[in-house]
Amino acid sequence: MTLHDLEGRAPGLAAPGATSDDPDRRPQALVRRDQLEAVRRSVLTAIPVNMLLGLASVLVAFQAGNGRAGLIWYAASTGANLLRIGLCRTACPGLALTAAMPPDMAAEAARSLDGHLRACTLAALLSGLVWAFQPLLCAGYTSAQTLFYLTITCGITAGAVTHGTAYARIPVCFILLPLLSVAYCLFAADGFDQSCLALCVLLYLAALSRSAFQSEAGFREASRLKNEATALARSRADAQASANALIEEMRWRATHDDLTGLLNRAGFIQQAEAHRNAGTACLLLLDLDGFKSVNDVYGHQTGDRVLVEVARRLRTTLPPGGLAARLGGDEFAVLYDPSATGVTYAALAAGLIAAIAQPFDGFDEGRVGVSIGIHAEPEPSLMEMLSCADEALYASKAVGRNRFRLFDAGLRSCLEMRRDLERDLSHALVENALEVWFQPIYALDARTLVGLEALVRWHHPRLGWISPPDLIAAATTAGLTESLLRFILDRVCRMMQILRARGLGTVRVAMNVSPREMAQIPVDEIVIERLVTLGLPAEMLEIEITEETALDLGAVQGKLQAISRAGIRVALDDFGIGYSSLSSLRQLRADRIKIDRNFVTGLSASDDKRGLVLAVLGLGTLLGLEVVAEGVETQEDLQMLQSMGCPFLQGYHLGRPSPVQDLEAVLFAQQPQAA
Repeated sequence: MTLHDLEGRAPGLAAPGATSDDPDRRPQALVRRDQLEAVRRSVLTAIPVNMLLGLASVLVAFQAGNGRAGLIWYAASTGANLLRIGLCRTACPGLALTAAMPPDMAAEAARSLDGHLRACTLAALLSGLVWAFQPLLCAGYTSAQTLFYLTITCGITAGAVTHGTAYARIPVCFILLPLLSVAYCLFAADGFDQSCLALCVLLYLAALSRSAFQSEAGFREASRLKNEATALARSRADAQASANALIEEMRWRATHDDLTGLLNRAGFIQQAEAHRNAGTACLLLLDLDGFKSVNDVYGHQTGDRVLVEVARRLRTTLPPGGLAARLGGDEFAVLYDPSATGVTYAALAAGLIAAIAQPFDGFDEGRVGVSIGIHAEPEPSLMEMLSCADEALYASKAVGRNRFRLFDAGLRSCLEMRRDLERDLSHALVENALEVWFQPIYALDARTLVGLEALVRWHHPRLGWISPPDLIAAATTAGLTESLLRFILDRVCRMMQILRARGLGTVRVAMNVSPREMAQIPVDEIVIERLVTLGLPAEMLEIEITEETALDLGAVQGKLQAISRAGIRVALDDFGIGYSSLSSLRQLRADRIKIDRNFVTGLSASDDKRGLVLAVLGLGTLLGLEVVAEGVETQEDLQMLQSMGCPFLQGYHLGRPSPVQDLEAVLFAQQPQAA
């Protein structure tokens, strides 16, 4: 076997001078590094044995009367050995090579490794050349000391191969000349026995060489596997660090407002409950006056700067231990304990009004003010406090800017009047006054219909259109949660039947289930029983839940598992603004996540939003979850999402919620077959 054969048979063996800036060369250079380290260890181990055997050869030469030649030979051998020791102790930059080293440094390190290996090989050849002259000490293996010197030669060559398993060139170069010298002398002796012995020596040389190359191949493979395992471990550690950073970022984003850094609604609710339980809580809701005109006149960037400055002023004015949050838009909240801080609600409200009334850079004084609604009495829940404070805020804004209003008995009466809505809801359900509209969801091409989302609508005879959140809240308070759910489910099942009749059986229909509905009623039993009764495939139905459902996993996890086992898919709505963690995605049995419209609207003009959307898309790929982008409002945002490879799209730009009859007349006619 030649050195060229080894180059071909040992994967990744780089030619001398190869650089490691090529990604394919870096693993080869790492193997070279391991080879040089092993060569240095083996040579430093073998040299003392080499010198002792050489000394024994000199002593035998003295005994045979050939001491002068023995001393000359031993001096040459010692010089070669000292050279080899010096090379093994010489600093080599290549030994510091790592997989993470910059390309230019890695290339230099690889060249250093190749140079040191070549030098060690030449030194081994020089040492072998000295041992090739040992026949001079025994008259060409014809003296009485022949057996001793043959034994010494065979032993030292076998030892060289045994120790030199990492880099075959070195032991082969060392043993080649001594064994060829032995064979030559034996052939020259011109005897049958000597000739046979010479042939055996040549066979011994071939066997040792073959063993050396096989050992090197095994060493290189072990080195490659070790380096791959190290790289894999490093990659996994880096991936874990990135995942942890992403988790921390998403956890922070789930509870904080990106623009101002204050708590968002979910984070405020979470922390406010703990504050309420720890002492007397006073809640202030703030709504900026004149902020819309700032956006209209000066632009949204200026408006964002105003919000950031308002948040800073809130932090400055906030009593110790208080909470400040941006609930959305230009609405803020403050929660604190008056008894613990000694600050009355009137003093704090006046301080906040004065702080926000200070001039803002870029426009005239007095353009921005604030109205404040205050609730300072105990309530059974934080949501009740928010509702009462909101009522006070509306009353404050009704009488002008830069005012505050305390929630009192008069405002409570007004709130109760608005709650008449709850009473009317039961009649609306009985009389089928509610409607369920459907908004289409499309595939990446923005043309292929893949799903419909059911959205409940109610046109109140006195109050007009009622928003879905208000409707759900009214149903919850009135104890009509299950009735409303059954009503929506019935309309969803009718839509599934229509889709099947039109050959669109793979189009999935999604219905929203609020956290309260999921926690308080047997959603799994109701939905599964209805599908079985109507003979509808579970795969056509999708249940959409919000991230707030993660707040009470214990109450909903069993229901979600039953829904998932039945074949019904689960989608996590408004992903990115709620409370769920990566671990809760699995506990919620989610098959799909829907990126909240706040991160999609204006996507083409926001680097931060693009980064977050890409992160969610990557997370979906990593966890095997489908990803839907909600709130696609413009052609620019659509094109940006398509370029990112977002698989499913939904928004007013693609299709608005429509009654069933409109869908049958227009949309289904354009979808001749199942998507």
